[in-house]
Amino acid sequence: MSKKLRTRHHKVVLNRSAGGDAGITFLLVILGAFMFLPMLYVIMQSLKPLDELWMFPPRFYVMSPTLGNFGDLFSLMNDSWVPFSRYIFNTVFITACGTFGNLIVASLAAYALAKMKFPGRNFLFQIVVLSLMFHQTVNQLSNFIIMSTLGMVDTYLAIIVPALAGTMGLYLMKQFMESSVADSVLESARLDGASEFRIFLTIAMPMVKPAWLTLLIESFKTLWNTGASIYIHSEELKTFNYAINQVVTAGVQRAGASAAATVVMMIVPITVFVLSQSQIIETMGSSGMKD
Repeated sequence: MSKKLRTRHHKVVLNRSAGGDAGITFLLVILGAFMFLPMLYVIMQSLKPLDELWMFPPRFYVMSPTLGNFGDLFSLMNDSWVPFSRYIFNTVFITACGTFGNLIVASLAAYALAKMKFPGRNFLFQIVVLSLMFHQTVNQLSNFIIMSTLGMVDTYLAIIVPALAGTMGLYLMKQFMESSVADSVLESARLDGASEFRIFLTIAMPMVKPAWLTLLIESFKTLWNTGASIYIHSEELKTFNYAINQVVTAGVQRAGASAAATVVMMIVPITVFVLSQSQIIETMGSSGMKD
């Protein structure tokens, strides 16, 4: 005689008390303050006069805040024989071209590797994965030989072209497209007569918005902080980060200017991240939703 198993269906209700919400909020505030401390310390250092900078033991707070360090920094930059605006233009131009170029190249290549069938696709992706194992320093000699042969040494292309071929962005986009873009959606668009480029632009790219926003931020941060390069020799082509490092490394009397330079270089990447973080969080949350 068989026994009939009885099952109970319990309705799961997720509820959190006011005390739980307060505890989570308190914990997040503590973690956020802890993560903000290094940035706050850098800002405090930039506001200290020279005697406080060399005080021992060092103090976290400022006793006599001053903006003189920023004035010294810009005075030193203006004394350079290359205009201060030229270094800024070089950095902005290289960062903009490299960032958007990397996004375009990585996205197109990732779409082909993730959603198109062709011979050698897996082999090409394995090469991409293998390239992630090598640091860019290892490839500097071979890259210099290639760029010298192509005539790109001492030009903007010496920094922009390697940025376009960054494999980390390609790997990120390819993995995200495989998991977030359904083949059935793309096939439906093809049956409706949409071209492959239109499918990529209007369907695939909006669905992987978290990935390319993250790629934009990482690429921007890397290129913005580009310093000395073995491929650039002309002073007129060097970046803002390189110029600041040259100015503030002349001695201990420029420690205040060095602290101010750190804040100046930090402001732009932080601003870009703050302006885009809400979109990244929103799209990360919506990307997990299924029909």
